[in-house]
Amino acid sequence: MEYMVKINRRDCLTGAAALIAVASTQGCDKEAPEAMIDENLPVSGFTKKSTAEDVTKGLDLSGQVGLVTGCNSGLGLETMRVLALRGAHVIGTGRTLHKAQKACDKIEGATTPLELELTNLDSVRDCADNIFQLGLVPNMVICNAGINTFGDLELIQGIEKTFFVNFLGHFVLVNHLLPKMIQNGTGRFVHVSSRSAYKQAPSVGIDFDNLRGEAKFNSEEAYGRSKLANALFSLELSHRLQGTGITSNAIHPGLVLTNIARSAPMLVRKAFEFLGPYIAKTPEEGAATQVYVATNPALENVSGLFFENSNAVVIKGRHFLNDKSMAESLWETAEEMAESYLI
Repeated sequence: MEYMVKINRRDCLTGAAALIAVASTQGCDKEAPEAMIDENLPVSGFTKKSTAEDVTKGLDLSGQVGLVTGCNSGLGLETMRVLALRGAHVIGTGRTLHKAQKACDKIEGATTPLELELTNLDSVRDCADNIFQLGLVPNMVICNAGINTFGDLELIQGIEKTFFVNFLGHFVLVNHLLPKMIQNGTGRFVHVSSRSAYKQAPSVGIDFDNLRGEAKFNSEEAYGRSKLANALFSLELSHRLQGTGITSNAIHPGLVLTNIARSAPMLVRKAFEFLGPYIAKTPEEGAATQVYVATNPALENVSGLFFENSNAVVIKGRHFLNDKSMAESLWETAEEMAESYLI
């Protein structure tokens, strides 16, 4: 028995390097870009150990409507729970209505489950229509749902799957929500990005000539590309929303104990199970930044920024998070990819 325990521990430790790929957000390269708190804005006082309940303590969100994609587990479930706890009516989406309903049934407060399958742009468009048919217009939209990939290239409608799910599906959803939110004259978009956006994306940023798998596929770069796309989408959206009363910001939640590694090889999953509790945030801590950005009164007019640990940050080193030209090109490319679904 003692021998078996040693073997299991050795296997898990061997997978530690792979765990960094699961995190795909931490980065060990001393030359890599690093985030520093932006002291031009009020510092929140919250830390990486603060929870979503901590950052919303004392807030009353009664009368507000929140939309959380990917509500059935992890960050999405905790985000929905805390927003509902503070009085918001939360629309929670899952890949199936059954999954969304199951999650909503766990929550105390006002929730509405809806189906949103991000690999199916008809489902995305239908989800937006269903929200409005319910007579609801979101005050906060948290684009939380996402996948990581540890396998080979997969295409959805001829587009690389991670890019499609993490970015393009949300691009279509947000564009369908925009007109009525603009009519309301208030609202916040929160895009769940990652440090991978500036640590793991392709060296050129968004490699527009490889979005359909034209070149060699690298799963880590694919994830980084999709998360950079989330951040650039937020940046361009913030420019387009100037003067509307609606803001758009991107966030890095941290390395969090969720099921995002469910598709990883066994060794990676075991490493995450073994080491995760020692180095990763809990879902309660991981949800803090997106909930903070979606709700904190001090951020009413703050837009186009990147947040980590509930603070706006500036990135030192080479990165593309603030590349307006790339953000504009990404928007145009997304419009071309999803043209028939934006009508």
